[in-house]
Amino acid sequence: MDTEPPQKDEALQRLNARIDALAASAQRTPRRIDDGSGAGYKVIGELVGGVIAGLGLGWTLDRLAGTSPLGLIGGLLIGTGASVFLVVRSAGRMSAAIKKTTTGADAVNKPPKAPEGEED
Repeated sequence: MDTEPPQKDEALQRLNARIDALAASAQRTPRRIDDGSGAGYKVIGELVGGVIAGLGLGWTLDRLAGTSPLGLIGGLLIGTGASVFLVVRSAGRMSAAIKKTTTGADAVNKPPKAPEGEED
């Protein structure tokens, strides 16, 4: 009969417990690959869309009022300002969403904890 001494059984149980604790602490929530790219495309769309919309409104104002370059320049400036505002607002929302998913700002700077029963 192959029977292991009780000391080896206890050692294996402790080792298994440490491995399970390490695996549980190392698990992360799965992330979709396209989460970051979708947010990036949204930001680019807001930036370009705001400028194009401002140019379109300025051009329309120029055609209706006959103020040739002034409406286009004003529309460009207003569209650029609006698009920068939208990008900053979106970045703030993304930052707040990331802060909610993490355990806090201090968790980034803290070293990982060692499994229980293990000292450095």
